Amino acid sequence: MSESSVINSLNWVQETAGFLQRSDLPGDLPDELPREVQQGDQTPASVLIPLFRNDSEWHVMFIRRVASERDRHSGQVAFPGGRQDLDDADPVAAALREAHEEIGLDSARVKVIRVLPKYLTSSSYVVTPVIGIVPWPYDYQAQPTEVDRIFSIPLRWLADQSNVELRDKQVSRGQQSATLKVVYYNTYDSEVLWGASARMMISLLKSLHLGEIKLDGI
Repeated sequence: MSESSVINSLNWVQETAGFLQRSDLPGDLPDELPREVQQGDQTPASVLIPLFRNDSEWHVMFIRRVASERDRHSGQVAFPGGRQDLDDADPVAAALREAHEEIGLDSARVKVIRVLPKYLTSSSYVVTPVIGIVPWPYDYQAQPTEVDRIFSIPLRWLADQSNVELRDKQVSRGQQSATLKVVYYNTYDSEVLWGASARMMISLLKSLHLGEIKLDGI
């Protein structure tokens, strides 16, 4: 699939049931997050979804988290990000601060182009995904206690329906268990994008499909 055909190939994002859920939890969320999610025990967080152009092709940047027994998301593919601090002016500021801390990205070099709808994770974080165009080439530096690897995947590959699927995943909390529909991408460069980060990626693809995000050459 050529990059110029990315947008025309994205009908599947909205037509295939289950891809656009805004939570890891069973079922979908309404257009507005319920009050108990906005004001309850959930922790606000932000991630930066970095886009860059290299060799006339758009890429999405990811990190792989360091393996740690203290981290529920240990070793997983993710976007740079984390919980919002009290000193953060807003979710965008939090995403940029976290990206600076985790991959050494100067906030002044990021062009923020859109904020996606909030996402509720099964670990009780309400995550705001922030889309930003970042510089390339650039001397990105992985924060060694948090980030094991920085890598990228071509946007056209992520937009190809043949590379992504829904899988059943059994989860348990206390005495309760449920079967969730979880988004998994095929392996790319020895990495597997899945779960909340994969769903946020689908949300980005939806914004591209609807014309809410416009990128040169797409």
